[in-house]
Amino acid sequence: MHRHGYKGRKFGRETDQRRALTRGLMCSLITHQSITTTTARAKEIRRETEKLITIAKKGGLANRRLLISRLNSIETADLLIDKIAPQIKRDSGYLRIERAGYRKGDNTELSEISFVDDIEIKEDK
Repeated sequence: MHRHGYKGRKFGRETDQRRALTRGLMCSLITHQSITTTTARAKEIRRETEKLITIAKKGGLANRRLLISRLNSIETADLLIDKIAPQIKRDSGYLRIERAGYRKGDNTELSEISFVDDIEIKEDK
């Protein structure tokens, strides 16, 4: 049997668990601007997060609703559209993956995924 035409990694999980894992990682990345995770997970969430950033740069109500549905978080979608997307000056390649060594327990390769551009989030009080 061949695996031609199948996209994405399975991570040894069911579909709903995998979807929840990627949404959680994407929300953490957007909120904290940098996270450390396994290399396979970092490569997978880079694909989806860069698409979300492109949608956020376009703006508009329909795109805002699309981001809310994909992230399952209104606060994260608002943060991405209102504060992060206007600060990004490039057309693509928004994220960077850097190797960060190996995990102590199972020797899995870890990577740090972060934004290429410096992003400053000001707290409104």
